[in-house]
Amino acid sequence: MIPILYHENGLLVCLKPPGAISQDGPADSLPALLRAQTGGEVYPVHRLDRGVGGLMAYATTREAAASLSEAVRERTFQKEYLCILLGRPAEDSGVLEDLLLHDRTRNKSFVVQRMRTGVRAAKLEYQVLASAEGRSLVRVLLHTGRTHQIRVQFSSRGAPLAGDGKYGGGGGDIALWSWRLTLPRPGTGERLVFRHEPGEAFWAAWRGERPPLPAEDQ
Repeated sequence: MIPILYHENGLLVCLKPPGAISQDGPADSLPALLRAQTGGEVYPVHRLDRGVGGLMAYATTREAAASLSEAVRERTFQKEYLCILLGRPAEDSGVLEDLLLHDRTRNKSFVVQRMRTGVRAAKLEYQVLASAEGRSLVRVLLHTGRTHQIRVQFSSRGAPLAGDGKYGGGGGDIALWSWRLTLPRPGTGERLVFRHEPGEAFWAAWRGERPPLPAEDQ
């Protein structure tokens, strides 16, 4: 069973298991599993990489799907993540901006130096929450939603995500968790905030004592 945290007003918020496909696909994709579980329709409005777990929002009506998709475009749908890096960013907090090119054949993104066909601007904010034994726990707020954005932006600066073999982080599970979603309720625009701390699989990549996470209103 997929853990469902909210299911009303055309909105469904659940916890995506790492390894599940977040978009429509085979019978074991997350939308297909949710349809079977709820008996209703499910419309994807954003995505998570297959190896990433955590909070995901889906629409359950076409009207809600249009509303949430508009919120994504207008950036009133905010996505925050926790990740564990091998190493530490140069600054304790900051903004990373790059031009990214996604190679569909290799399913891999690259930082490039100039705008051309297929290149898209990428931007995120980050804050280092803790460091221990050569690893850093980092909070990330996405401003854009490019393919593998968090993974490639940190890797290109010499601090790949733990477990991210595609971008130099070694083997294991990718230490990236969809931690907090802030979005307008479909139909009313009321601001909704969902938050869920990562489980043991995420923390397996950490070293030392587990650090506290920011309070609800931070």
